[in-house]
Amino acid sequence: MAYIKIDGGRLLEGEIKISGAKNSVVALIPAAILCDEEVSLVNVPTISDVDSLEEILSFLNVDVKRHNDEMKIDSNKMINKPIPASLSNKLRASYYFMGALLGKGHKVDIYFPGGCTIGKRPIDLHLKGFKELGATITDMDDHFIIEANELKGCKIYLDVASVGATINIMLAAVKAKGKTIIENAAKEPEIINVATLLNSMGAKVKGAGTNVIEITGVNYLHKALHEVIPDRIEAGTYLIIGALLGNPLKISNIIPSHIESLIYKLQEAGVSTLIGDDYIVVRRSDDGYHPIDIKTAVYPGYPTDLQQPIIPFLTQCDGISKVEETIYENRFMNIPDIVKMSADIIVRDNRYAIIKGKTPLKGDRVIATDLRGGASLLICGLIADGETRIDNIKYILRGYDQIVEKLQSVGAKIEIVDSE
Repeated sequence: MAYIKIDGGRLLEGEIKISGAKNSVVALIPAAILCDEEVSLVNVPTISDVDSLEEILSFLNVDVKRHNDEMKIDSNKMINKPIPASLSNKLRASYYFMGALLGKGHKVDIYFPGGCTIGKRPIDLHLKGFKELGATITDMDDHFIIEANELKGCKIYLDVASVGATINIMLAAVKAKGKTIIENAAKEPEIINVATLLNSMGAKVKGAGTNVIEITGVNYLHKALHEVIPDRIEAGTYLIIGALLGNPLKISNIIPSHIESLIYKLQEAGVSTLIGDDYIVVRRSDDGYHPIDIKTAVYPGYPTDLQQPIIPFLTQCDGISKVEETIYENRFMNIPDIVKMSADIIVRDNRYAIIKGKTPLKGDRVIATDLRGGASLLICGLIADGETRIDNIKYILRGYDQIVEKLQSVGAKIEIVDSE
């Protein structure tokens, strides 16, 4: 199996351009099949999750063409058939085909989605929304059959402001009869990006980015050209790397307002940032950093997807930092390997991490257990003394477009090594 090898401790200088958002494109691709004509997506990242979604599209006889960062999707000859576990289990976002196929053909048969094992991520809110729109659901242990003679708009209240449920209900509702109102909707930028695509196709979606979204059903969706927003989690990951090793490091093609919570926390620790309209320049400090406390929350709070990547930064702060994870219960699976690299971290109740710094890290052989945990180990390897080997790198490649090449371009000594 391939692994990532890093020779740590090298300062990084230059510019890293951020790619399209993973958490956006994995919803935009299924959303595109709702269109009655062709959809063109641009700024599509080169990540394995996109490849997995393309496999599902091809299985459904959807015509897909990719060139550079553009993806053209034409579902006019689509065949709505059961999506097997071998395809749906490759990524969590396969569940967006639930809303898209239900909205387009009033039926979906799909096995339970896969993805990182970072904790319980039930789809009960998704199913609740489908039921209220008029669908019947057959739960066959490991897969669902969801179908409806007709979908009718209604008012749906989400007990939790779930990104996945908000998007899935939007997808199912855009062609439903009448008006659908989603209350306590999630507000993430990725939801706005999906709503913008739908509206570009002729849908009537209002309020995306607020806690109340209103969808008025339409009968036909026309062709559209749509751009994937920059990846705020990728941007945040490189911003953290720049705070540790930037000499300086420029992070470009970003929307700074999307990562304000991270910027504020880094500034609180003493990180110096130069913020432009679509870039941030960050430089490491020779004076050390102050410890900070992090508590994850739904947007616009501190994102759970940047909780694991900031742990290596906290090991380099002078004093005790605390992290509280409120979204997923298994988001500290990366900690044992970081401790293996000489960090001083204690985890309590799978919810709190106490990090004592400043602690020099040492290279070691570690294993990525999930996407963002893998990114945290990569950051540790970049700042550690000596060589680090990261196994199970499929998780990292799921969500970071050309991460090795981008880091090499600014001076990191990092490579993917193929092994038998």
